[in-house]
Amino acid sequence: MNNIFLGIDVGGSGIKGAPVDLELGDFERDRLRIPTPSKSTPKNVAAVIGEIIDQYADVIGDNPVGIAIPGPVVHGRIDFMANLDQKWVGLQADQYFEDKLGRQIVLVNDADAAGLAEVHFGAAKDHPGLVILTTLGTGIGAAIIYRGVLIPNAELGHLELNGFDAEKRAASSIKDREGLSYKEWATERLQPYYSHVEMLFSPDLFVVGGGVSKDWDKWGDLLDLKTPMTPALLRNKAGIIGAALAAKDAVEHPDVLSPVEHDDQ
Repeated sequence: MNNIFLGIDVGGSGIKGAPVDLELGDFERDRLRIPTPSKSTPKNVAAVIGEIIDQYADVIGDNPVGIAIPGPVVHGRIDFMANLDQKWVGLQADQYFEDKLGRQIVLVNDADAAGLAEVHFGAAKDHPGLVILTTLGTGIGAAIIYRGVLIPNAELGHLELNGFDAEKRAASSIKDREGLSYKEWATERLQPYYSHVEMLFSPDLFVVGGGVSKDWDKWGDLLDLKTPMTPALLRNKAGIIGAALAAKDAVEHPDVLSPVEHDDQ
């Protein structure tokens, strides 16, 4: 087994992939991006993923492929989906992709992938405590990582806050839609959200990703929290690198709970 793993990040508008050198934590070759099919069914997405795998097959060998998906991944199964076709819901997607693509596939939630990447190679590298990464974009994605170990599928964007689903009030898309200034957004929307998460989890570090993290200097200092907060470093590479890390982890820890074992308990 070589240390080059292919990571693929499936989004609502684009499917992006690159082989990742997991010694260096960076792309081994340039990224390939293919638009997400307008009818984003598992079959159509699998066809695009197959194209990306073919592009890099010579460098990844027989290593499994990691795929970051915009929805919770419960032992390879997709339980709900917001940004892709609803045919994903209930699909045992890891087995589906393996049957279609002829190689081992490891699925991970996209925010979880970003969290893994930031802890291993980014803003929270080698952090010894509890890290919560949030991605502020169309919604709010979240990853909880304790001493380098991912606690998967933390949908903290859907916490109820003041009678609202939190991401419906605090996502950066809401800031843009309602024409809020950075000050209004940070003090009126983000402050109560992060204060609530801080109260629930007492983390050691918040890492903030998503496109708005590049404007950190415009709003980061406006928040009043006990927990240190820092912008993500890997930006649009994080999902791909995290998916590659998940694939490597599956090789190193093949005895994790399988979907069959889970369902029989």
